[in-house]
Amino acid sequence: MELNKEFVFEGSCLGKGILIAEDEEINYLFLNELLNASKAKVYWAQNGQEAVDIMLQHPEIVLILMDIKMPKLSGYEATRIIKESNTTVKIIATTAYAFIEDKEKALSVGCDSYVSKPINVRVLVNEIKKVLF
Repeated sequence: MELNKEFVFEGSCLGKGILIAEDEEINYLFLNELLNASKAKVYWAQNGQEAVDIMLQHPEIVLILMDIKMPKLSGYEATRIIKESNTTVKIIATTAYAFIEDKEKALSVGCDSYVSKPINVRVLVNEIKKVLF
């Protein structure tokens, strides 16, 4: 599917940050391309510990796309730690695990939404709009 930049975001994220916490480079590249139209500063964490560290260093981050299965710290644990220090950042869990228990666990640790992989662009965009706008 060709990414239609017009439908990605109704508002601009200029001056704000978005963190992609994803250990698979191909998934990061896909998400980064999708987010380019937002005009946000995009950060990349390749493991859960990096996600925590980057989030603590960059208070302008308003959204995290959090892969659940990552090295060093899982997305669940990284989300819990991040939400302890920043309750306003929005976190969307992204995972290949599509069971209802996985969604419930993601929401219980502080994720604001949940999108299963492979990521459907329209579903992700709708979830981003719900949590940010």
